[in-house]
Amino acid sequence: MSLIAGTIVRLRVAREVSPYGFFVTDGTQDVLLHYSEIVAPGGVKIKPGDDVDVFLYFDTDDRLSATMRKPFITLGEMKRLRVADIHPRLGCFLEFGLGRQLLLPLSELPENRDFRPLVGDEVFVVLQNDKQGRLIAKLAREEDFQSHIFRAPSDWRNRWIEGWVTKTLQMGSFVLLDGGVLGFGAFGMIPSSERNRTLRLGERVRARVTFVREDGRVNLSLVERKEVGMTEDSDRILAFLKERPGGAMPYSDATEADLIKQRFGISKSAFKRALGKLMRDRIVTQEGNWTKLVDPAQASASAPPEGQS
Repeated sequence: MSLIAGTIVRLRVAREVSPYGFFVTDGTQDVLLHYSEIVAPGGVKIKPGDDVDVFLYFDTDDRLSATMRKPFITLGEMKRLRVADIHPRLGCFLEFGLGRQLLLPLSELPENRDFRPLVGDEVFVVLQNDKQGRLIAKLAREEDFQSHIFRAPSDWRNRWIEGWVTKTLQMGSFVLLDGGVLGFGAFGMIPSSERNRTLRLGERVRARVTFVREDGRVNLSLVERKEVGMTEDSDRILAFLKERPGGAMPYSDATEADLIKQRFGISKSAFKRALGKLMRDRIVTQEGNWTKLVDPAQASASAPPEGQS
């Protein structure tokens, strides 16, 4: 047989070569099983003539080698692996259970740096060989998930569910939602209009199901339903006003969307809904581009001096 990196094979221990380890063989090709890579059950020592199950990989000198350690992933499999390190020119290095790391090349990562994973994020990848036969990770594509995912139940609508970002673009982010007892997971998408922050590939996210499609996939949002969100947003604006000098702020429904997003972390439409609620409740009023508390006495006594923001 041909020995291929990324596979688990049963080989025979051919001979010991001190101080390095043992050579194991398929009868045609020999590979080194270093002493440090021997993990024998119960501490039993191996000897020439024994058959051992080993995982094949390339060492730091690009030599095909063997280990008795069990990897998190084998050739052709798809798994979710943790980002252990990041190299600005090479890509991400992933933990895969052997005390060494697996490269997810820069070419596999989003062009937009804000969308790229950070250390601790977890990405779905498929283990492959590069042109030289060395192990490399490739991002899992939609077709890689097909045999694993299930159709989301219709009662998921308006439910908050956690998942992992599998792909993120300007237009939106794709998420594999947790399946629990149902299975591997269900696919969803968060349109850019429903994101209240930048989402990274491999990030853990909690999102609300806004719609369950006929194909079993779901539309998602990072924000509450309008009626719930409006109350939360109005409370946030009111707290901000109470900390302002004289209970006034230089923001109104005429303020640019980017400024609102920067200051309050919500969209302009959500800001206008929250202001509308406060005005209907006669808590605030607008004068030009300013919004003020109807009763300035509500403002905090510890508000900063006039002129400070």
